[in-house]
Amino acid sequence: MNPAGLELPPLLAAFVFGLMGGAHCIGMCGGIMSALTFAVPPSMRHPARLSGLLLSYNLGRICSYMIAGALVASLGTVFSLAPATRVILQAFAAVMLILMALYIADWWKGLLKVEAVGRRFWRHIEPLGRRLMPVVKVPQAFALGAVWGWLPCGLVYSMLAWSLAIAEPGRGALLMGAFGLGTLPALLATGLAARQLSALIRHPATRTVAALSIIGFALWQLWSLYRMAGMSAMNGA
Repeated sequence: MNPAGLELPPLLAAFVFGLMGGAHCIGMCGGIMSALTFAVPPSMRHPARLSGLLLSYNLGRICSYMIAGALVASLGTVFSLAPATRVILQAFAAVMLILMALYIADWWKGLLKVEAVGRRFWRHIEPLGRRLMPVVKVPQAFALGAVWGWLPCGLVYSMLAWSLAIAEPGRGALLMGAFGLGTLPALLATGLAARQLSALIRHPATRTVAALSIIGFALWQLWSLYRMAGMSAMNGA
């Protein structure tokens, strides 16, 4: 698959990757969701209002993902002017997906080094979120979620590498939006204390299946790029 095309299959794949990354999302952001839930005054913690606040947090977060995707894809337009560079970006995106899979399965935590770079940026943004606490209104929740969307995350960075390869701002935003929607079930389940669903998502077998699926997708992408490069070489000869 060529990520630059970004038809329905890549968007669907990004959504599925978000679903598959649920275990990591619960581990990294589940505590945040729980804290935000308990920060709501008890008198306002009825199901309808709480669900609205949780959904608003996550919509704000997804909007930040989409903004980041558009920005990174804009940068990709500079790097992808040469066809050879575009192939390199697509190969880089596939490798980042493999690293994401290893991260999800807890087999290798190399992406933590990438997160460390993002933490420097996060230090300047995180204080903005504190000013919005405690959250009692939907606009507050959305704004806090928008801040939360810039939290350093290896999974998000892996998907941003894919946006970089797409090199089209609008399509990069759509890709990150699809990924963000895929992460919704896990985080909403955590915020609403749906323990059975959370346990299923975090189960080692679920993580392993998710990781192997993503690795298979990335290897297929690398193989497609290899075949394309071979065909170009033959035509050039």
